[in-house]
Amino acid sequence: MAEQRVVYSSKINKIRSFALILVFAGILIMYIGLFTRSIAWLTALLFILGILSVILSSVVYLWIGTLSLKAVPVTCPDCGKPTKMLGRVDACMHCKQPLTMDKELEGKEFDERYNKRGYKKEKN
Repeated sequence: MAEQRVVYSSKINKIRSFALILVFAGILIMYIGLFTRSIAWLTALLFILGILSVILSSVVYLWIGTLSLKAVPVTCPDCGKPTKMLGRVDACMHCKQPLTMDKELEGKEFDERYNKRGYKKEKN
């Protein structure tokens, strides 16, 4: 039986993907609004919701951009490519290798709960 490897995703990539989904959702909502031209208030509502979705995605992109500037740049030990880390544990943006810079967590099973503020207190 082949060993099943759990694939993790970088926090920065997850947030960027969410923002991209918001852009496409907003465009889709506005496109649906074109089919409701006979009902003026519904068309206006769908266009407003679509525009709000696109604006929200812009805010998310701005936020993750500023957060990415604060991220710690590291070199992945598995693929050797530069990546950025947010929190105590993260995954490589390229090869999805779990990463940590915390000496306490080296060798332990990867768990995204390590990034929560109260997790360290709960374990003690």
